[in-house]
Amino acid sequence: MKNLQDQFAPNSICFGCGPANHQGLQIKSLPVDENSTEATFQPADFHQAFPGMINGGIIGTLLDCHSNWTAAWHLMNRNSLAEPPCTVTASFSVKLLRPTPSGSLLKMTAQVKVSTHDRATISSELIANDKVCATCEGVFVAVKEGHPAYHRWG
Repeated sequence: MKNLQDQFAPNSICFGCGPANHQGLQIKSLPVDENSTEATFQPADFHQAFPGMINGGIIGTLLDCHSNWTAAWHLMNRNSLAEPPCTVTASFSVKLLRPTPSGSLLKMTAQVKVSTHDRATISSELIANDKVCATCEGVFVAVKEGHPAYHRWG
């Protein structure tokens, strides 16, 4: 299966996950099952906060976008939709547990904790060298027609 972003939102310009944003992070979330996803990201030198360590804002963006796509994937499956609903971040909280090294391939995992018809609470981790460097908990909501983000992935 293609990653979720390329399959369902090839024209997205999101800085974190938009395939059409060539200056963005372009993360690629892959389904593990109906309730979880994973992704990898290879940081570049310009993602550093100080020599050898990734900027916390970049870490937050990686976890936010990956979690958002996990929610969209889950809500699509939960509600038997042909494509994921357009979801937005209602809230997210990132804990930076240790410095994240810039020279390492980063792995992200995310899973649904709780969901309703139009929202999901997601828990995610960012791992480098087999150590959890950051965690995130967030709520992501499917928007309706009339919302500025509705159909933004199309």
